[in-house]
Amino acid sequence: MFEPAPLVATALARPPAGGEADWFTGAGGARLRAALWTPQGRARGSIVLSGGRTEPLEKYYETIADFLERGFVVLAHDWRGQGLSARELPDRLKGHAKGHKAFLDDFRALLAAYETRLPRPWVAVGHSMGGCLTLLALASGETRFAGAVLSAPMLGVQTGKVPLKTARTLASLSVMFGRARRYALGQPGKPFDDTFDGNILTHDRGRFERTCSLIAAEPQLALGAPTWGWLDFAFRATAFLARPERLREIVTPVIIVSAEEDKLVDNAAQAAAARHLPQGKFVNVPGAYHEVLMETDEMRNIFLRAFDALTGRVAPKPAEAPKPVALDAPRPAPVAAAAPAAAPKPAVAPAPAAAKPAVAAKPAAKKPAATKPAAPKAPAKAAAKPAAKPAAVKKAPAKAKAAPKAKAAAKPAAKPAAAKKPVAAKKPAAAKTPAAAKKPAAKAAAKPAAKTVAAKAAPKTAAPKAAAPKAAASKAAAPKTAAKPAAKKPAAKKAPAKKPAPVA
Repeated sequence: MFEPAPLVATALARPPAGGEADWFTGAGGARLRAALWTPQGRARGSIVLSGGRTEPLEKYYETIADFLERGFVVLAHDWRGQGLSARELPDRLKGHAKGHKAFLDDFRALLAAYETRLPRPWVAVGHSMGGCLTLLALASGETRFAGAVLSAPMLGVQTGKVPLKTARTLASLSVMFGRARRYALGQPGKPFDDTFDGNILTHDRGRFERTCSLIAAEPQLALGAPTWGWLDFAFRATAFLARPERLREIVTPVIIVSAEEDKLVDNAAQAAAARHLPQGKFVNVPGAYHEVLMETDEMRNIFLRAFDALTGRVAPKPAEAPKPVALDAPRPAPVAAAAPAAAPKPAVAPAPAAAKPAVAAKPAAKKPAATKPAAPKAPAKAAAKPAAKPAAVKKAPAKAKAAPKAKAAAKPAAKPAAAKKPVAAKKPAAAKTPAAAKKPAAKAAAKPAAKTVAAKAAPKTAAPKAAAPKAAASKAAAPKTAAKPAAKKPAAKKAPAKKPAPVA
C-alpha cells in the first residue's frame, strides 16, 4: 500500500529516530508524501501535524521530537503543491490552489491510509494554512479528533496596503478571467529569502538557518509566491470560517495560539473564531512573529504549554507512577483501623468460643492473667482510658448479669487447672514492666464485654460468690500500688477506688 519516500536531513536538521516516510495517494490520484514516527513505550495517542504554506514536513523535526518525548505517535505530511508532494503546476515554484475541496479530500485520504497505525485519541496540530484547513475539516464533519491546537491559523489574510475587499475582488476576477495560475501582484520573488535580518517569520536565528539548510540541501522543497488561484482559495476559505454558525457546529476542543506581531494573518479573526467555537480558547504569544513553533524558546514554550494543557485532558499519560503507591497503600490500613473494628466481633458471637474451648483457651490464659494483676497496679491508667470511653464504665453493672453467666460457666468449672492459673500468673505479672501492663489493661478496657469477662472469671473463682472477697482484696491493695504511679503522674488522683472492682 505504501511506497517508501525520502526524508531530507542536514547537519542542522536531523530527523528524529523511529520515523519513516511514504508516498500515499490523494484525491485525483495525486502522489503525496507523509511520514510517521512512533515513540518508545506505550503511546498516549496520535498527533496529525499539518504545516503551513511553503513548509515541508522536514521543517518540523524539532516539534515532532517534542511530541515523541510526550509519548505520541506523530504523522506529518506535505500538502499538495508543496514539499515533495505533487505540484499543481509545471512550475514548481508557483504556490497554486484550486479551492479547498482538493485539500480536504487529501486530508481524508491521509487519515484513511494511516488510521490503523494511529492509536487513539487523535489530536490535530496545524500551522497557518494547515490550521485553516484543519478547522475546515472539523467544520465539514470530521469528528475523529479529540482536540486541536492551531498555531497562527490562517483565518484571515493581511493584504498590506491593498484593502481587503479590493484584494478579494482582484483574486475573484483573475480566476474568472483565466489568470488563476499567474503570480499574484506580478512579482514571483525569490524561491526562499534566506536573509534573517528583517524577516517577518521568526526572531530565532538558529531555527531560521535550519530551514535554509533544508532548502539548500534539496531545492525541490522550495516554494515561491502564491498565484491568484491560491489567494482566491485563501479568501474563500477564511470567509467560510468567519461565519459563526459554521464554527458553532464544531464540538471538538480547539486552542488557537496567536502570534502578537503577526504580519501575514489576521489575529482579530482568530480571536473571533475562538469566541464562536463551543470549546474554543485563545492564547496570545507576546512579541511573536508568524511562525510560533520556529520562534525563540520563550515564545515557543507558550504553544507547548497550551498543547500540554489540552492533551492532559483529552490524552492523559498512562498511569504508571501510582502503581507502587497502590501496592503499599493497604499496609498501613490494618494498623490504623484493625484493633477497634475487629475487637467487637468475638464478643458479639460467644457461641463459637463455647463450641471450641481449645481455641478460646489460648487468649483466655493471657487476658485474665493480665487483668487480675493489672487491677492493683494500673487502676489509675486503666481508669484514665475508660474515662474517655464511658461505655466501659457503664458496663460495670454487668456483675449482676454475671450471675446467670456463671451458671453457664459452671460447665467448664470442672477443669481445676483454669482456677490455679491466676495464682501463678501474679509472679510474672509483677516482673513485667508497667509498659507491658498498660497494653493488656487497655485491651481489657477496649473489650469490656460482660459475657466474656464473666465467663472467664467464673472458672477461675470456682464460685460466683468468691469473686466478692477477691474484689475487696483488690480494693485494699489498690492504694498501695496506686501510690507509686501517683507520684509520677497526678492522673492517679482522678481514678476512684471503686472503678477497678468491676474490672476484676
